[in-house]
Amino acid sequence: MKHYAHLAELQALVGQEIGYSDWLVVDQERIDLFARATGDHQWIHTDPERAAAGPFGATVAHGFLTLSLLPVLFETGFAIDDVRMGVNYGLNRVRFPTPVHAGSRVRGRFTLRAYDPLPGGAQLTVESVVELEGSDKPACVAESVSRRYV
Repeated sequence: MKHYAHLAELQALVGQEIGYSDWLVVDQERIDLFARATGDHQWIHTDPERAAAGPFGATVAHGFLTLSLLPVLFETGFAIDDVRMGVNYGLNRVRFPTPVHAGSRVRGRFTLRAYDPLPGGAQLTVESVVELEGSDKPACVAESVSRRYV
């Protein structure tokens, strides 16, 4: 994990990669729990037998499940020591170029796109690429906006 002592250090890193996360397994249990939490029980996510004969050959994670992994991927991707609190501010763009099959591993790769000072902190715009192990295409590309406070 990449560590930064001070939030202000990131201002000079706009346009650069600022970290990447550990690998995380997206197993069927996680997919089923997400289906229960969101009410999205489409068979391509939750029915392994039917999904085996479907377009992906197995169950796949919901795109929004992949997106919702960003906080845990951020947590192992980089740390800013003097930040006492961070909040999600939104997303500017999200795409899901390739599906995540149950049992696959993903990780986040983070590039700082903008640093905007705020009273007591900064707003960070980070290109978050969720890489899928063994795939040339990412599972998700999202421009995430967060506010960090020191």
